[in-house]
Amino acid sequence: SFSGVVTFKKWADDALIRLIPDDRVLAETDSPYLAPLPYRGKRNEPGNVALVAKKIAELKEIPASSVEQATTENIARLFGLK
Repeated sequence: SFSGVVTFKKWADDALIRLIPDDRVLAETDSPYLAPLPYRGKRNEPGNVALVAKKIAELKEIPASSVEQATTENIARLFGLK
């Protein structure tokens, strides 16, 4: 699972995100800490998970909607919500 840290300038593990299969990737906010850019240093909110998904999509070179769909399916499977 990846948090707002992936949006930080010092994040250096882009290749790691590319290695994670889409059916295993998760995105989180780690609220109230580690808000993604441009909110770094402020209180993190659950709605900021979209910024994490957008960054994952950018690094994997796929549409953000694909990451959103995959992470939704993955979390449902993880917690038995399907």
